[in-house]
Amino acid sequence: MTAFAEFIEKNSGFIGCAGDYPPARVVLVGAPMDGTVSFRAGAREGPRQIRQVSQGLEEYSVDLDRDLAECCYYDAGDLVLPPGNVPESLRRISLAAGAILRGGKFPLFLGGEHLISYAVLREAVKLHPGLAVVHLDAHADLRDEYLGERFSHATVMRRVAELIGGENLYQFGIRSGARDEFVFARDRTNIYLNRVVEPLAENLPRLKGKPVYVTLDIDVVDPAYAPGTGTAEPGGCTAGEIIQAVHLLGQLNLVGFDLVEVSPVYDHSQRTALLAAKLVREVILCKKPA
Repeated sequence: MTAFAEFIEKNSGFIGCAGDYPPARVVLVGAPMDGTVSFRAGAREGPRQIRQVSQGLEEYSVDLDRDLAECCYYDAGDLVLPPGNVPESLRRISLAAGAILRGGKFPLFLGGEHLISYAVLREAVKLHPGLAVVHLDAHADLRDEYLGERFSHATVMRRVAELIGGENLYQFGIRSGARDEFVFARDRTNIYLNRVVEPLAENLPRLKGKPVYVTLDIDVVDPAYAPGTGTAEPGGCTAGEIIQAVHLLGQLNLVGFDLVEVSPVYDHSQRTALLAAKLVREVILCKKPA
């Protein structure tokens, strides 16, 4: 029984998941929140859809030559989050993240909107001094406030920069935002526009040796490959490139990961959720046994 079991709704698990929490090294949790989404809502349905389509994938990754059968990971299910109550939703996400991290396990959260990352990271930074955050996204998410709110999917990386220090925030694939966000980023963070794989590879030496948390907004991928998201932005990377990026990240000391903003209602082909499920599989397989 997990410390956050009272807030969990069980559903069909991700492909190949183990039945017991205690031995698991990786713990998958859904955070179906979309209370601050500013354009097209629906990300709360992301975790369920990602799990569902995962059943169509192989458990074996030919790129990594590893199989989910070799990994002990647990799918805890979805957190029950009160609609419209952002502070309580964030509290419950933090409660779950803290329990997983203090248990020495690797949290892998499925959003839901991007604000969930803040709730996880405010726990991760307590246990991992010097934490670096790799942010893969179409949007800078660096507004200080949006529509009068300081806690929003449009402000989440500004709040994260306050937690960890902007010099520890690495942003890749960014291609949209307000002018003042880019002024802030050029002064305070490490931002790389449009491209993902090449600048990420160049930064691996700077990140090695540090604890690293990764937050991946599916809209970093071009909508030709991932249309099922709330704020799609043309000009992104390909599906193959984002998979390559995850493999590069597997070389680092990853201490947590989230994948957010999959919104199934805008993609009847399910290819966005399929890509997300494949990325989740690759993240799990990148966590080699201790």
